[in-house]
Order: sequence, then C-alpha cells, then structure tokens
Amino acid sequence: MIEIKKLQFDNKVEIEKCFRIRKEVFVLEQECDPKDEYEYEEESTHFLLTDNKIPVATARYRKTQFGIKMERFAVLANKRGKGYGLIILKHMINELKDINSVKYLHAQVQVVEFYEKVGFKKIGDKFDEVGIMHYKMILD
Repeated sequence: MIEIKKLQFDNKVEIEKCFRIRKEVFVLEQECDPKDEYEYEEESTHFLLTDNKIPVATARYRKTQFGIKMERFAVLANKRGKGYGLIILKHMINELKDINSVKYLHAQVQVVEFYEKVGFKKIGDKFDEVGIMHYKMILD
C-alpha cells in the first residue's frame, strides 16, 4: 500500500528516512556535495512516500521570494519506473492548489519531460546548479 506522509523538520525519525533517500540519490549517485544538498530543511515541508511501509521517494517544497519552490524530488534507483515520482509530484501539486502563488522548480535536464507531463513549462535557458544542468520550470 502506498502512503505519503507530510512532514516538518522536527519529525526527526521520518525526516531521517527522507534524508537517507536523498543521500543515496543526490550525494552518492549524482555526487552532489552534502553541504549543497542539506539546506533550507527547517523551513521546508517534506513528503515521504512509502510502499508497504518501505521508504522509496521523497520531495519537499518551501516558500521563496519567487513563490513556492518544489524541490528535492528523489526516488531510489531500484524503485524508478514504477510511478512513485509522479504520485508524489501530483500529491504535492494537489496540496498546493489553493495557494495563490507561483509554483516552480529547477528540473535536471534529463527529467524535463517528466515535469512537462503534469503542466510545468520551461522558463529561460539551461543553467548549472551544483554541477548539474537544469531548467527553471513553472507550473502552468
């Protein structure tokens, strides 16, 4: 059974599960510097997707001067292709639907089409963020 939990930073046990997924995906797999990976944690709203109580995906959002930034979407490598990323993304979009603010993200170039499927549009040129090429995308 798939479950999505909404978390704040003070829920240390569940947040640690999110951090383990992000460490595996961003720090180990994509070789991001941990100091770049773990920032704005306390001000973010985090989500943890479990399947049969096993943590498989995470994401978060936070308020910025530009609107609501959705970020840190991560699905464990051996769980990709099963729809978990889309499930957590749609859950977050639904959660934010009544907030009258721009919803945006910085998408790694290889996943731009994934975000376009749910209504995100590329804005501007490609840019480097932590050594990985991204596009800014806004939810239309």
